[in-house]
Amino acid sequence: MIPGKRVRLRRIEREDLPRFTEWMNDPELRAHLAQVYPLSEAQEQQWFETTLRLEPALQPFAIEARLATRRKGHDWTLVGTIGFHNLDWRNRNAELGMFLGPRELWGKGYGTEALRMLAAFAFGELNLNRLWLRVYEDNTRARRSYEKVGFRLEGRLRQDRFHQGRYHHTLVMGLLREEWSARA
Repeated sequence: MIPGKRVRLRRIEREDLPRFTEWMNDPELRAHLAQVYPLSEAQEQQWFETTLRLEPALQPFAIEARLATRRKGHDWTLVGTIGFHNLDWRNRNAELGMFLGPRELWGKGYGTEALRMLAAFAFGELNLNRLWLRVYEDNTRARRSYEKVGFRLEGRLRQDRFHQGRYHHTLVMGLLREEWSARA
């Protein structure tokens, strides 16, 4: 587990899959992801089984947020996932991906905190030199979050994505270890 103030990262468990399936079937959430089609729980189970065979650095994390509850005061609640893709050990870089499921938590800083935690883990524990990601140009909330962490625009994949009857650009953003260290 990677602990934070309002967020913690832990490995995904089989019991998390019904929530992920629910979120992946939300068209508004999928509009910001590469996942075009709704998913069944069987497909989510298959994805989970595949992740268990990946090397540990590529196994995604569940994002849990410390949310207020009426009964106990605060409780850790599953709110999303974050992890690395396309990990290149030779060149010390990785692509990352993330999403938060509950719409009521979007724009509240939970994703930004999770991203900071994963960056600290990448640079401090995995000894990576560069993190990068793709974000759709119209996803301004995510772009602001990435910029807060220190990601910079590196390029634009023009008309890379077809969504709702028209083509959209995909942005490539990156963060170097030296930029991360200068901010810490």
